[in-house]
Amino acid sequence: MYRVRAVAEMLDLSLSTVYRAIESGELDVLRFGTAVRVPGDALAAWLEARSEAAHAAFVRGGQSVADADADTSDAVAGANAEGVA
Repeated sequence: MYRVRAVAEMLDLSLSTVYRAIESGELDVLRFGTAVRVPGDALAAWLEARSEAAHAAFVRGGQSVADADADTSDAVAGANAEGVA
C-alpha cells in the first residue's frame, strides 16, 4: 500500500492530480479514519487504464505508432544531417 504523496512522487504527478483520480473513482483507495492508502493492485490497474486510454487516443489521431516512430527517426536524421543536435 502507498500513501497518496508517495504515488504522486513515484509517478512525478501533482498531489491534486492523484486526488482528482481518487475523487472521480478512477483510482481505488482504502480509507482508515483520515488516512488514505492506495493498494498496489489498484495503482497497477489505474496505470494500465491510463496507458490504454493514451494509446487509444494516439491511434484515433490517425497515425500508427510505427508511423510516428518513422517520422521521429526521419526528423532526427534530418537534424543530424543539418548539424543540429
